[in-house]
Amino acid sequence: MSQAWITQIQPRLEQVRHHISKAAEHSGRSAEAVQIIAITKGQPVSAIQAAVALGLDQIGENRVEEALKKQEVLDGSEITWHMVGHIQSRKATAIVGNFSWVHSIDRMKIAARISHFAMEQSVQLPVLLECNVSGEGTKSGWQLADRASWSEVLPDLSEVIGLPGLNVMGLMTMAPWVQDEFILRSTFQTLRQLRDYLEEALDHSLPELSMGMTDDYLIAIEEGATMVRLGRVLFGARA
Repeated sequence: MSQAWITQIQPRLEQVRHHISKAAEHSGRSAEAVQIIAITKGQPVSAIQAAVALGLDQIGENRVEEALKKQEVLDGSEITWHMVGHIQSRKATAIVGNFSWVHSIDRMKIAARISHFAMEQSVQLPVLLECNVSGEGTKSGWQLADRASWSEVLPDLSEVIGLPGLNVMGLMTMAPWVQDEFILRSTFQTLRQLRDYLEEALDHSLPELSMGMTDDYLIAIEEGATMVRLGRVLFGARA
C-alpha cells in the first residue's frame, strides 16, 4: 500500500463525509443512512488498498475483466465488491461469485442469466434494477422517463423480482451530465417516486437507491440516495 495514496485520499474522504452528513441532515436522515461506494475504475490496486485502510471497504468497478484482475491481487482483503457497469450477456457468468452486489440489472435477459448462474452456485445475490428516468437515449436500463410507461413495465419487473437467486433490493440510475440543478434534482426525485410506486404496485420492499456520483452526489442524497458512487472526488482523475 502506498502512503502517498493514504495522504491523497484521507483529506478528500474527510471532506466528503462532512458534506454527506450535511446533505443527509438536510433531508432529515443521518449520514449512516448513506453508503459510499468507492469507484476504482482505472485506479491501481494500491489506491484500493489505501481506501480500504481508511474504511472504504465497499468497492465498485465498471468492467468485469479489470475487477477480476484486482480481486486476484487483493484476495483475502475485507472488501465488498459492487458491479456498477453495463454487463454484457457473455460475461454474466463471471459476476456470480465475484461480486457481492450488482447495481446494473438493466434488462430481462441479463437478469435471467445471472439468476441462472446464481442458482448453479446456490447464491442469493443482492441486485438493483437500473432505470433510465432521464430519457437519454445513450443510457441503459428500463426506459421509465415517461410516467405513463410505469404500469407497462410491471409484468417484467415482477418477473425479475421472482427470479430465484436474485434479491432485488432497489433501483439505480445515472443523471444527465449537466450542471443544471433542476434537471439533476428532478432525475433523482423521479427515481425515488418510481421506487415508491413499484413498492406499492409489486408489494416488494426496495430500500436502496443507488444514485449520485462525484458531480451530483449531494443533490442525490438530499433526494433520498442510500448509495453514492464516488470515484474522482476520492481518488482524483484517472491516469
